[in-house]
Amino acid sequence: MTTKLKNQMNDNQPNNITRLRPTQPCPLCKKKSEQAFHPFCSVRCANIDLNRWLSGAYVIPVAENENEDEM
Repeated sequence: MTTKLKNQMNDNQPNNITRLRPTQPCPLCKKKSEQAFHPFCSVRCANIDLNRWLSGAYVIPVAENENEDEM
């Protein structure tokens, strides 16, 4: 694509885009979140959160069913 064509494409984009929902702060450091790393503010915070999931620091609670042992 030529630069002129790229500029024309950018000119056709609206400048007043309204977000569907308000931005929330980064869940780790509370800075303003960035769209590229949503819901985090940076790739650093996203990687910290991923590491916590992979290392088992975050756990989703599961209700144990007592009837499973009887089967």
